[in-house]
Amino acid sequence: DKHKDCSGVTLHLTHQKQPLIAGMYLMMSVNTVIPPGEKVVDADIACHYKRFPMHLFAYRVHTHRLGKVVSGYRVRNGQWTLIGRQSPQLPQAFYPVEHPVDVSYDDILAARCVFSGEGRTTETHIGGTANDEMCNFYIMYYMEAKHAVSYMTCTQNANPEMFRNIPQEANIPIPVKSDMLKMTHGHHEATKGTDKSSLLQQAKKEEEEILDQGDFYSLLSKLLGEREDVVHVHKHNPTEKAESDLVAEIANVVQKKDLAREITNHDERDNTILVRDRIHKFHRLESTLRPPENRHFSLQQPKHGEGSWETEHTGDFHIEEAVEWPGLDLKLGQVSGLALDPENNLVIFHRGDHVWDENSFDSKFVYQQRGLGPIEQNTILVVDPSNAKLLHSMGKSLFYLPHGLSVDKNGNYWVTDVALHQVFKLGADDKEPLLILGVALQPGNDKNHFCQPTDVAVDSVTGNVYVSDGYCNSRIVQFSPDGLYVMQWGEETSLGRARPGQFHIPHSLALIPDFSQLCVADRENGRIQCFRSETGEFIREIKHKSFGRELFAVSYVPGGLLFAVNGMPYPGEAEPVQGFVMNFSTGEIIDTFTPLRKNFEMPHDVVASEDKTVFIGDVHARAVWKFASTEKMEHRSVKKAGIEVQEIKESETIVEATSRNNPETTDPLKKQEKQHLVRQASTGVSFVLITTLLIIPVVVLLAILVFIRWRKTTVYGADGEHKLDSSSGRILGRLRGKGGGGLNLGNFFASHKGYSRKGFDRLSTEGSDQEKDEDDGTDSEEECSAPPPPPAPSSS
Repeated sequence: DKHKDCSGVTLHLTHQKQPLIAGMYLMMSVNTVIPPGEKVVDADIACHYKRFPMHLFAYRVHTHRLGKVVSGYRVRNGQWTLIGRQSPQLPQAFYPVEHPVDVSYDDILAARCVFSGEGRTTETHIGGTANDEMCNFYIMYYMEAKHAVSYMTCTQNANPEMFRNIPQEANIPIPVKSDMLKMTHGHHEATKGTDKSSLLQQAKKEEEEILDQGDFYSLLSKLLGEREDVVHVHKHNPTEKAESDLVAEIANVVQKKDLAREITNHDERDNTILVRDRIHKFHRLESTLRPPENRHFSLQQPKHGEGSWETEHTGDFHIEEAVEWPGLDLKLGQVSGLALDPENNLVIFHRGDHVWDENSFDSKFVYQQRGLGPIEQNTILVVDPSNAKLLHSMGKSLFYLPHGLSVDKNGNYWVTDVALHQVFKLGADDKEPLLILGVALQPGNDKNHFCQPTDVAVDSVTGNVYVSDGYCNSRIVQFSPDGLYVMQWGEETSLGRARPGQFHIPHSLALIPDFSQLCVADRENGRIQCFRSETGEFIREIKHKSFGRELFAVSYVPGGLLFAVNGMPYPGEAEPVQGFVMNFSTGEIIDTFTPLRKNFEMPHDVVASEDKTVFIGDVHARAVWKFASTEKMEHRSVKKAGIEVQEIKESETIVEATSRNNPETTDPLKKQEKQHLVRQASTGVSFVLITTLLIIPVVVLLAILVFIRWRKTTVYGADGEHKLDSSSGRILGRLRGKGGGGLNLGNFFASHKGYSRKGFDRLSTEGSDQEKDEDDGTDSEEECSAPPPPPAPSSS
């Protein structure tokens, strides 16, 4: 139309350092669920700002089709100041902040997205596809360069109560003209009366749109500072390869946006899947931010041989929370490490008032919050394992972000700090460390540097020290007892299936002195890898579907038991977060357990003692649970409705069945599994008891026959006839009545106290031992009791 083309970008480059730096602050809900048909659903986000002042100058809102209005505010001394408010159905753009807003230390940034579930028939969750939803409020800011942080995020609601006072405008939808809607969501709105081919084209467009958003998310997740529960994309590399790769990927995304090119080949289709996987990972930035969900467990048939015990494990047990233990109420920071000292006292390593979040590290894994100083609280607490009474505390003003903990046979504490990138040896009464490995605040991957080391273990026999390193390296490093470098092994996980000796965050260590092995919780590969501790030679992998994608920690008990905890399930996955008990020799799962009080949010470490007492520390719940083994489960009373049922097979295999309370299940596989477990229950008597039950009637019968034979020879009438007296008749009558059809184990169980054929019932935790003794006498007590495990050196 003869108008001059004035479009374009002018970019000025300078070597002079600028006084101000601009950045992006993302507020995002990760836990919103929109019920079908619900008229109004609010998604609230709020975080305390704990940095130097920043000045806000632009904002952008984003939801999918159900979003009506998104608003963002600064809250200071109870006063709400509007940053921006807009309809997410308008074209995506950054809008200027009308009145300049500055944000200072301890202000609150708050945002609300308003959704409507009308027209939907199922729940809508936060996710990366067109059928999911998002609740995002982006803020552009600038701040002084010397204090600047380029990216910050807020994914929680730190103060839900304050949203009672949010301005009413936040819930008033902004009207959008229909032609504007078509411009924004044309491919969503114009579906009526279209043929199948156009619908396919629409789906393809939707996929490309979400890929666009996904590329942004995957880039953002890399730039967020590599927080604890985000997969690290690049190892530490002094050559800054990570930075160059990132620049290249940004250029790639810009090119995609500018050209709006379609996904046409197989390779890019694979990239789509990768991006979506990253989106799901990004949405799990803070697993604790989602309220505890109702766990739906499926009834799973155990694999052949699962849970079989070695001969040293003749005791049958189930792990349950020790609900009377008061330690759950200890006032703790993020609990990162647990251990037992030589006196079997519980040692807790926690972060006090420091938190590992998305702002803790930059893209090179350098700690960004040194200005906060070291933790001013005692970070190492020693408590009585029976009553949680504090016995000793230390570690004040030494650490920034505690992580791994171990106690050697002499009672020394070995810890790792991911912010300092160091490993420390501390005496129980020493204020200064006895030994320090690594260089403070300097990440690296050589003999003298670590990069966010996760755990440390000390061999009780040789004194050798093993360090798992870590979040940005993929190796195990061995040192002599004096801290001299000996060797290392491990490499980064390659594309495809992880191979032996490859790690994706080696997160926890467990020494197995009985077998001279070192087992590693390979967190993001969802597995345990075991190596010969002296040589680093790979021995085997332990991996189960029920681990899910992440396995956080592992602990060994001398005698053959391995304990572990996994991570929160990914969106759409069913494996619950729980604790595991495994037979070390076979690797099979014997039992699983979850708490009764509170819920696991991000269980981070586990430690167990020889009496099968288990402690689990949760970094997000800031709590420590105690679990104990419940011995001799065979005759515990039952209730209906199926929570967790333990039955004992003839081969002394323990089978766990955790099922949903859903009587109308139609899945034939589940029905078959239930029938299988019921059959196991009906034969669930140990070999000794069956043998005893078979032998006793035979012995009694022989005794009675001998007695009758004797009576015949001594008590006959003159006519040669004899009738048994009433007592003998009663004995034989009873014997014939019970034994006419052979030994009937079904009748035995049906008459046995506490046994029910009506289904799996909740197991009683009270009085079971007493009931067992009354009913069964010494035979059953003898058969069910476990001999003490053979003496072995303690595992620290």
